Amino acid sequence: MLLKDRIAIVTGAGSGMGRASAVAMAREGARVVVADRDAPGAADTVHAIVHAGGHAESMVTDVGDDAALQHLVDHTLRHHGRIDILHNHAGIQVAGTLEQVEPAGMDASWRINVRAHFMLSRLVVPHMRAAGKGVILNTASNSGVFWDKEMIAYTTSKHAVVAMTRQMAKDYAQAGIRINALCPGWVDTAFNEAFTRQMGGREALLRYIAQAVPMGRFATPDEIAEAVLFLVSDRSAYMTGQALVIDGGESL
Repeated sequence: MLLKDRIAIVTGAGSGMGRASAVAMAREGARVVVADRDAPGAADTVHAIVHAGGHAESMVTDVGDDAALQHLVDHTLRHHGRIDILHNHAGIQVAGTLEQVEPAGMDASWRINVRAHFMLSRLVVPHMRAAGKGVILNTASNSGVFWDKEMIAYTTSKHAVVAMTRQMAKDYAQAGIRINALCPGWVDTAFNEAFTRQMGGREALLRYIAQAVPMGRFATPDEIAEAVLFLVSDRSAYMTGQALVIDGGESL
């Protein structure tokens, strides 16, 4: 098993890519703390993991709440003694151009997509540094390495995640902590609802993807989860500060 007995926190793990990543980590032997603000979603993820013979527990967590993040870390350390893997995945999507996005939308994008990654990493890193090892994976997007149509708040926040990841990796490499960014493209999850509305419905979105993505289709959450396993396991032991783009060629 790639992750036997490692302790992992995954935020936004109650659905979509976060759930697929948590399930994949558990399948490879990790004990996963499933963090999500949606209690039923988190419970469903835990059920899927336990039903498959893995180990998981849920923590209802609003990543925009610093006290909730502290509680998540304290609970994990109290029950498991360490944190080997942190996957900062939770995020939001605010659609629109400069003139369409309200300042509150930009602020929310920054708070959830960037600041929450910063805060939870800040809480976890001292414990990883004391252990002399650890892995942090920040979910960004391929929108963090090029651009996206009429998505100024989202694209700005995801570029910031990539920059923050590289800075963190540079600062903590000698402490034995590897930090990388996951940059998926179009993945078939409910996260696309804002862009689906913007495009005029799912059929219009599918036509857009067929034209914009050389491979002509969505990724599945399970395909992204396989890349997550690579990034959080020893298979990427000599890799840090990188933004791994998985987008069917869209950013070529």
